[in-house]
Amino acid sequence: MTTERYIRIIAGLFILTSLALGVEGSPLFVSKWALAFTAFVGANLFQFGFTNVCPMAFFLHKLGVKDQATCSR
Repeated sequence: MTTERYIRIIAGLFILTSLALGVEGSPLFVSKWALAFTAFVGANLFQFGFTNVCPMAFFLHKLGVKDQATCSR
């Protein structure tokens, strides 16, 4: 898998987790402040779309995950 695919998977997981922790009707509810993490992830995805700079991509590169340009299909 490529870094962009990992970013999508991790962002989706973070958003779903923070929603489960922040929505009052959820059995996993902790605090409404967990929804701030959803906003943080959304803001990072928004700026990534414009700047192509993502903090998660930096960590994935350090772990050895390849870019799509370097992967063969």
